[in-house]
Amino acid sequence: MAQITASDVNKLRKMTGAGMMDCKKALVEAEGDFDKAQQIIREKGMAIANKRSDREASEGVVLAKADGNKGAIIALNCETDFVAKNEDFVKLAETILDTVLKNTPADLESLNNMEIDGMKLSDKIVEQTGVIGEKIDLKYFDKIEAEQVSAYIHSDKKLATLVGLTKSNIDEQVGKDIAMQVAAMDPVAVNKEQVSQEDIDKELEIGRNQAIAEGKPENIVDKIAQGKLSKFFKESTLLNQAFIKENKITVEQYLQQTDKDLSVTGFKRYSIKQ
Repeated sequence: MAQITASDVNKLRKMTGAGMMDCKKALVEAEGDFDKAQQIIREKGMAIANKRSDREASEGVVLAKADGNKGAIIALNCETDFVAKNEDFVKLAETILDTVLKNTPADLESLNNMEIDGMKLSDKIVEQTGVIGEKIDLKYFDKIEAEQVSAYIHSDKKLATLVGLTKSNIDEQVGKDIAMQVAAMDPVAVNKEQVSQEDIDKELEIGRNQAIAEGKPENIVDKIAQGKLSKFFKESTLLNQAFIKENKITVEQYLQQTDKDLSVTGFKRYSIKQ
């Protein structure tokens, strides 16, 4: 039987993130072979993942990060808020986010096939399922490229946003302010031109139905609906919203105070509590 030292156990623990006893058991079973020990820990993760496949992973973290002209946002889900606050779980999410920024995968499938710590991300998630003991699910990822990108993560790590600006070398606080605006006010589009026809039709229908329900004359129902649509544009499109830090001006006016040609190219917003 191979002699398993404390230093061997610690080495495997650093490689996998598994607990000391799990690492020791794996090394004993693998007779000191680190590759086999890692595989044992991974297989344990697969067994736990299969056992918990029908569980709901409704907790977790949402993280976003910007690097100059690009940014990424990911959501890593787990079963309980206790695990969502676990340092190793958050570190895994941060590693995934850094991988997205570095490699800019095309989609979630491509991301799952990328290597992290010498193994495919999908395998790494399975391994960490065994370490943590809960279902882990890489639920979402997206990215933005623009002249300058800013990110915001809410304090509870349940909500994050990205914003793309039309100009570079803008004060970081400006970008952060707009990213916070997106987090707080959840706009549907950058401006009214970007609102889908489907959403416009839906808002007009709501406006007409409300007017009819209130007993308004038939000849002014459409006018009332148009008025409600204008209000929708004002409240639900980013550039037309009242700026949360100074509600006497719009977001667009705030940006133009910084630079008259500054605007927003797009944004991403994701919340674990949809």
